[in-house]
Amino acid sequence: MLIRIEDTEGRGATVEVAPRPPGERPGVGLLIEGPPGRASWACSPEAARELAAALVRAAGDAEDTLAEPVTVKARDLLRGDVRDGHRTMTVEAVRTDGANVQVTWTSGGGRSWSQLYEAGTDIRLRRRRRPES
Repeated sequence: MLIRIEDTEGRGATVEVAPRPPGERPGVGLLIEGPPGRASWACSPEAARELAAALVRAAGDAEDTLAEPVTVKARDLLRGDVRDGHRTMTVEAVRTDGANVQVTWTSGGGRSWSQLYEAGTDIRLRRRRRPES
């Protein structure tokens, strides 16, 4: 997988992410190419997961600083919407039976639970899912 990134001066580089070749110690390889050159790094699968989780949290925090909170009706919630509040709660699933809406939330820590709302209940969101998501 190739990912395009920029350095602090706006110069582009690519990051290639791939599993280590068979026969080597299990791991994930990172190859960064761009100014001023090329760097090759590797990490364990556990470290790769920690890096991925840290990047997801940082991306969410960056988006949160740009977003204006909005209020939507429970019936209009979408997977990926993030509830406004002191803890991160993301919509995982929404089921509607007309008068009621069952919302499955996940926390930043990976906990999952469901809540039942009247369809017209106002829910304040920190971040609305983007249409292309």
